[in-house]
Amino acid sequence: MRMKLIGILGAASALALAVTACGLGNGGAATGAAQAGVTDALIQTPPDEEWLSYGRDYGEQRFSPLTILTDQNVGQLGLAWFSDLDTARGQEATPLVHNGVLYVSTAWSMVKAFDAASGKPLWAYDPKVPRETLVRACCDAVNRGVALYGDKVYVGTLDGRLVALDQKTGKVVFEKTVVPNQEDYTITGAPRIVKGRVIIGASGAEYKARGYIAAYDTQTGAEVWKFHTVPGNPKDGFENKAMEAAAKTWGGEWWKLGGGGTVWDSITYDVANNLILFGTGNAEPWNPAAAGRSGDSLYTSSIVAVNADTGAYAWHFQETPEDRWDFDSDAQITLADIKINGQMQHVAIHAPKNGHVYVLDAKTGKFLSAKPFVPVNWAKSIDPVTGRPDINPDARYEKTGKPFISLPGAGGAHSWQPQSFSPRTGLLYIPANIAAFPYMAAKDWQPSSIGFQTALDGFATAMPADKGARDGAMKATTGALIAWDVAAGKEAWRVDQVSPWNGGILSTAGNLVFQGNAQGQFLAFSADRGQKLWSFPVQTGVIAAPMTYSINGEQYVAVLAGWGGVWDVATGILAHKGGAQRNISRLLVFKLGAKGQLPAPPAPNKMVLDPPPVSGTPEQIARGGDLYGRYCNVCHGDAAVAGGLNPDLRHSGAINSPEGIKTVVIDGALHENGMVSFKSALKPDDVEAIRLYLIKRANEDKALEGR
Repeated sequence: MRMKLIGILGAASALALAVTACGLGNGGAATGAAQAGVTDALIQTPPDEEWLSYGRDYGEQRFSPLTILTDQNVGQLGLAWFSDLDTARGQEATPLVHNGVLYVSTAWSMVKAFDAASGKPLWAYDPKVPRETLVRACCDAVNRGVALYGDKVYVGTLDGRLVALDQKTGKVVFEKTVVPNQEDYTITGAPRIVKGRVIIGASGAEYKARGYIAAYDTQTGAEVWKFHTVPGNPKDGFENKAMEAAAKTWGGEWWKLGGGGTVWDSITYDVANNLILFGTGNAEPWNPAAAGRSGDSLYTSSIVAVNADTGAYAWHFQETPEDRWDFDSDAQITLADIKINGQMQHVAIHAPKNGHVYVLDAKTGKFLSAKPFVPVNWAKSIDPVTGRPDINPDARYEKTGKPFISLPGAGGAHSWQPQSFSPRTGLLYIPANIAAFPYMAAKDWQPSSIGFQTALDGFATAMPADKGARDGAMKATTGALIAWDVAAGKEAWRVDQVSPWNGGILSTAGNLVFQGNAQGQFLAFSADRGQKLWSFPVQTGVIAAPMTYSINGEQYVAVLAGWGGVWDVATGILAHKGGAQRNISRLLVFKLGAKGQLPAPPAPNKMVLDPPPVSGTPEQIARGGDLYGRYCNVCHGDAAVAGGLNPDLRHSGAINSPEGIKTVVIDGALHENGMVSFKSALKPDDVEAIRLYLIKRANEDKALEGR
């Protein structure tokens, strides 16, 4: 790894804190609780100068009380130091800072530690995740962060391990495979620490996963409790009353495909009620008819609360019953005390993928309000008493047999990119996507041994090779930074953005909001009005959320840059709405008065389409398109247009040779790069059909480009 150091070197580290771990809530400290270092008490009330957990505090507000940086002086912010990373994939993590050391995870679940003032590298850890894991990772080889507790750093790896590292050395203390299997599950989310336990779930709802959240002992990794989010096979009995009740809301043999409902991100601890609140993912498969699924399918696309000590069910609120649009509820859940109708209430605030801002009573889950923050057409309205949506009949595409273009789309009105809440302004800051998605049920669909199990027809809904259609889709696909007045239930201000898939948010007591965007800018706005105050070109798209800390009276702002994630790999030409971003993965740290500069970016690749002539029968090409839509587009892009992170197969030399593409797709010649063999699902004739489809698509786009 190449390191550039800018600014003052050798700044002193803060004094180590030794605080006795204390129990919170009703249950007291767990037996494995640490006795020094980062404690429950510190996480609950973090020092102003530190950032000790993913959302900074248990309530996941992502608000810093620091006021060294303000709306009056932020224009003097400059680059203090940066580190080039050795993982050229999407970067989604939030760094943590404790005792003058910055800890951060990167793509492929690597972890690094730096002197937080100077940028001096202290140690690096590589869990050596097999690159073949990428085939079961829905949305890039990303990792959203680490957890600190006692003298350890915790990370969940893409291949499903929980790893504890020594904070001083990065040496492995323990590692344990915690997913049920390493074929359908991955871990991309950041762990949380609650009462001496590591809390984390897993990803995999597009595969054959059964969702869950679990608590593990911080000293050994032993499982303490687990709560499943969907019921298993009724013949095996139910783990608890909650699963028995949930089973009544499912139809068909849902358990054969796992059911989905994975807890791949949002986890919040409500100290006042000793509850862990978490969001759950979509039901699987997306198309309910393919598995005979009917009913609400609890507890998918919901917020669920469980007792922090035992994992016992407390309450749930389902935001998207019958989810068939991938409207996960895994976006960050924020706790706050808000005056509603003249009374202060302790509430959970959530802006999930389905396009509404929900406000719930944090203790009981009682529905208080839901208002759309982007255009919505999948639901006609939300019942003001129950919070249940009135679903648009056209949105039930498996029943109509017709395509449905949904607003929002599967990327979500708000996805994993963290929101932020400022108690100073009372505003929730949401990184919003305004982007549609076409759904159509696949005919005669059967599950396969590899790849997505959504039961959608990705070929029929692929972007056509038509300039008018493409221009219209591009124009309609945008993004926004939305400041939402939670008490009033309405937008306070917004900053319109060129494209979706912009970075997470940080708000501060200095009346500042920070966000990076898909165009390669890192920006600061006034928190009260949304006025742009400062920007810095970071040379690549930013999707991660910034954080801030202070050392020796100087405030720093840190952010990971590195374009990627599901929007890049799966959305085809729409991934280029913000410009053809290259992945230049870096950790960047800013402070007042710094004068650092980045090296010149590499020259852009100028790729010219030069395919062989179209060949094959129309039937072969159509079959190839159907197979591409099912097995290939999630990585290589809709209609074979890649976003930039993964290879664009229209340009691949393999499409010139039937034997060459077979060597890759069937024989697995590139498995070490993440392109595993698909021989369990595809035969040589299938691969040849895909090749012929790719040749046709390359020729169509060459004609559109006028070459």
